[in-house]
Amino acid sequence: MKNLWAPWRADYILSPKAGECVFCLGGPAEDAERQVLYRGCECFVIMNKYPYSNGHLMVAPYAHVSELVALPENTLTELILLVRRSASVLKKHFLAQGMNIGINIGEAAGAGVSDHLHCHLVPRWTGDSNFMTVFADVRTISQHLHETYLALNPYFKE
Repeated sequence: MKNLWAPWRADYILSPKAGECVFCLGGPAEDAERQVLYRGCECFVIMNKYPYSNGHLMVAPYAHVSELVALPENTLTELILLVRRSASVLKKHFLAQGMNIGINIGEAAGAGVSDHLHCHLVPRWTGDSNFMTVFADVRTISQHLHETYLALNPYFKE
């Protein structure tokens, strides 16, 4: 038997969750711990701690809203500009051949955090969807999240 190692899952399993929104940020001093890569005026870029693939990022507004219609135009503009910038970083660093970009609005649409809007960016490569996800409901992530954070962080400082 072979084991898959995902040590960051224990942090999630053991952490308190009641009343806590993963997208409502504290100050910049927490950025490395929370894996915030970039803070804009209205939105920010954060790594997904439970990624579908290496480099899975999310872009979210600071405002705790659940619907696109609740965002002012300037926030919506910054959101999509950060999605574009993040996609460019993922293509450059990971040599991603494709990208899944999406927003799940509401629990019925698959939103894990349905009350704080966020956009997912999942880098993809030809042949990366193998039997693991389909048959075993397992994702294979080839790099530790902290290493990915350290690798991607300089791109957002440019």
